[in-house]
Amino acid sequence: MIPRLTPDKPALRSWLPGFVLLAAIWGSSFLFIKIGVRELHPLYVTLGRAATGAATLLVVLAVLRDRLPRDPRLWLHLSVVAAFGVAVPFTLFGYGEERIPSLLAGIWNATTPLVALPMAVLVFRTERLTVRRAVGLGLGFVGVLVVLGVWQGLGGATFTGQLLCFGAAACYGFSIPYQKRFVAGRAESGLSLSAAQLLIATAQLAVVAPLIAGAPPAPTGLSVDVLASVLALGAFGTGLAFVINLRNIRKIGASAASTVTYLIPVFAVLVGAVVLGETLTWHQPVGASIVLLGVAVSQGFPRRRRPGVRDAGPSAAPPTPDPTRRPPATGARVEQPARPGR
Repeated sequence: MIPRLTPDKPALRSWLPGFVLLAAIWGSSFLFIKIGVRELHPLYVTLGRAATGAATLLVVLAVLRDRLPRDPRLWLHLSVVAAFGVAVPFTLFGYGEERIPSLLAGIWNATTPLVALPMAVLVFRTERLTVRRAVGLGLGFVGVLVVLGVWQGLGGATFTGQLLCFGAAACYGFSIPYQKRFVAGRAESGLSLSAAQLLIATAQLAVVAPLIAGAPPAPTGLSVDVLASVLALGAFGTGLAFVINLRNIRKIGASAASTVTYLIPVFAVLVGAVVLGETLTWHQPVGASIVLLGVAVSQGFPRRRRPGVRDAGPSAAPPTPDPTRRPPATGARVEQPARPGR
């Protein structure tokens, strides 16, 4: 991809508040999941989240006078992304948080790039494996072993919960390069594609949830905090967060915007500790630090940049156009961001 020239670096105050707000929203999502699964089956937490997020993005689409995709083949690809980027990982995090603290689930979310890169290299062939990336992956997986505390022996509900959360991150690791390979080159806006994904995920979950979890409970039988948590997950953690992410990418570029990954575990740990009184053992934050170091190395941070050139960014977050802009008339393919599911 040809790097894009940017004449001026945006002022810190123009993007930093949105950047920190996005990390806070996504980091807090694990708290809301933890509260939601107290009274709801994980599948119904995910269904409520997806439906609320879809409704939020449809409202934004209407305000911006954008529209949903029209190509049937694109909807088929979006069905795969919706399953492995929304429905399955959201549900796995719910199952996982029935067994482990929310702050530990937030740490496992940071392992997504460790799966995305091998998938992009070996399966979809959208990336090349360099020495630096290999070293980063090695560091990351050492960090995973430290988070697990493998020297203590493995097993029990806590270990199962951690594997479920790692499975959720692995789903993201599959969906991101899949989206880059089959969806990212489309002319539709990122907002349009994400709204379509959430609509499909809502339909998938509406079919699967009753078959696995039985009939949904009556909303009147749920506590206010559970209802509020599910609505917050959808409206803020899924809908509003994506709009903020688009703005960050336009302001500072995809590469810089993707570093929000490093702040999400910090907020997840802080919120879990302050609100729920959760704690970590020493090796979990140490392992998380090693994971984040491995992710940073594999993504090429820190990197030297030529003056006036903005990096196009890693595969997990390719550059995006303004969602209000019409598709190019020349037939040029425009890449959209892979939405980081949380």
